[in-house]
Amino acid sequence: MATKDERIGLRLLREMKAVLQNIAKKEGRSLAQVCELLLRGGILEYEKVGPDYLRRLLARAGAKANK
Repeated sequence: MATKDERIGLRLLREMKAVLQNIAKKEGRSLAQVCELLLRGGILEYEKVGPDYLRRLLARAGAKANK
């Protein structure tokens, strides 16, 4: 297993953090583990689909914001 030796910091909406914390609680994992798994899944999908993956996410986020 590779050593985790890098950190990133990010700011996000309080509601998003609450959702991530709820997922972590349901899954019996830490918040960091859940974030890493979701990032890893997003990276794998991006590598499969390419830039269209981000475009779809952005379009979906824009559609939600306009509701």
